[in-house]
Amino acid sequence: DKEKIQCQKLPDDVAMFFTNSIEALSEDVKASLCVLSCFGSSAETAFIKTLERLLKKTLLSNLDAAIEEGLLDKKDGRYHFSHDRIQEAAYNMIAILDQGRFHFSYGMALAPLAYAAGEGDDSILLTAANQLN
Repeated sequence: DKEKIQCQKLPDDVAMFFTNSIEALSEDVKASLCVLSCFGSSAETAFIKTLERLLKKTLLSNLDAAIEEGLLDKKDGRYHFSHDRIQEAAYNMIAILDQGRFHFSYGMALAPLAYAAGEGDDSILLTAANQLN
């Protein structure tokens, strides 16, 4: 409805607009966006399934809800933030004191998997090391 759109008050700051958009979501969807934001602008579906198993959290269905809200896109088996400022807003929703703890816990959860993978696929090892840095 054109009248509703014209009545909407949009913030001057795009980052604030995205933060407000994320804040309006359920706690589970917000938490899943925060997890994804710790891994950059995108992640493969298979990797997110691995995270679900390791972290014992539901992520994929929550990320699908974020797609419906226009915050994420899914293409070629990857979930992508629709805009870099959305990833930034999701990451900034994590308290600064918790950011390091989250990265550390993700890295430690991935590390045994990287060790078990052995030689060949170094992607999990690199991701774990990146989280621990």
